[in-house]
Amino acid sequence: MLIYKEASIRGAWIRWFICTLLSLLHGVISETNTTLDIMTKYPLIDGHNDLALRLRMHFKNKLSNFSIHDNSNFATDIRRLAAGHVGGQVFAAYVLCTAQDKDAVRLTLEQIDVIRRMCTENPEMELVTTAEGMRNSTKIACLISIEGGHSIDSSLPALRMFYQLGVRSMALTHNCNTPWAESSASLYPNYQRKNNSLTDFGKAVVNEMNRLGMLVDLSHSSWETARSVLKHSTAPVLFSHSSAYAICNNVRNIPDDLLLLLKENGGLIMVNFYSSFVACSHNANVSIVADHFDHIKRVIGAESIGIGADYDGAQGFPKGLEDVSKYPALIEELISRNWTEEELAGVLRLNFLRVFQKVEKVRDELLHISPSEVEISLSELNNSCRVMLIHPGLPKSSHQNGNAPLMPVKALICFVLLWIQLQ
Repeated sequence: MLIYKEASIRGAWIRWFICTLLSLLHGVISETNTTLDIMTKYPLIDGHNDLALRLRMHFKNKLSNFSIHDNSNFATDIRRLAAGHVGGQVFAAYVLCTAQDKDAVRLTLEQIDVIRRMCTENPEMELVTTAEGMRNSTKIACLISIEGGHSIDSSLPALRMFYQLGVRSMALTHNCNTPWAESSASLYPNYQRKNNSLTDFGKAVVNEMNRLGMLVDLSHSSWETARSVLKHSTAPVLFSHSSAYAICNNVRNIPDDLLLLLKENGGLIMVNFYSSFVACSHNANVSIVADHFDHIKRVIGAESIGIGADYDGAQGFPKGLEDVSKYPALIEELISRNWTEEELAGVLRLNFLRVFQKVEKVRDELLHISPSEVEISLSELNNSCRVMLIHPGLPKSSHQNGNAPLMPVKALICFVLLWIQLQ
């Protein structure tokens, strides 16, 4: 009788265990199916990817030596972009801060070239330049951004020419100051100043970007520069790859007061996945990334959030989010935290498209404004390579300060002597 009771209890326990396990599996399968359904309906637009940097570093931009369809050495390739349900990707044209005041413009042109080639030579990808183009694309839509204002060499005409080449977003700084905006980093001694986080020329850059319909990106900018831009810009701005400072107190992340200003501006923060920015350590997982989404949602709402993972721009991503195929793991985690389909649709793509469309609307409202002819003062620059387009016979000193005389001094003396002889 005792043996029978023990067997009965054991059998009941086994049945309970199996039922519990099946219930859990059903929940996991259900969340996975929901994730795939949502991501199929709303393919992700990611705000920042540095594959072009890897192409320069490892292949000197020679696409013939690189397999973009399947390359396990990087975090990004076409096969994994498809697996991650990526429908749009902003690719960064980035050059090192050491190129500032040297050949940054040339190098940026070369990075734009490799992105354009990559996105036009592969049938799975499509280069787009408008919100409508990105919304309607049935391929992996590519948008070009410039990462760092040093790429324009303090020139509004250079900015306009980059726009003509398809650039639709620019970060005002990277890890170095420009003559007109401050970086969040202090790695380089360039253009250090106090109480002038956005100069008059910096405001002219923002104005011209608003006029062109180019997204102003504040990731990498100092908090003071970001505050100044948020108060000055007439169009929504974005942080293309930044996370919440309240969760990880890294200066690359955004504090709550700036998030509130971003909400007023109508802009977007696209959450970075890099472990050091989400966990303030190398030990990160999907859960702590989701904590950033939860915090920002509490402060300013889900409609102000996107994804800008920063793949191939950093080394060390959370467990479960190692490459571009892993985005579904984050969406599944957010579903488990009761994020709705409407909120996730916004995070995945609709929030970015809304902000991009608003930037284009501001552009259309400014069509009556002529291209800006504002020039930066030479006194604000520290660039021995910068020259003035003047007659080559002029003395060196006459063009370093921008005050060229009407004619060379020697010629003037000769003219005076000749005139005396003729009297």
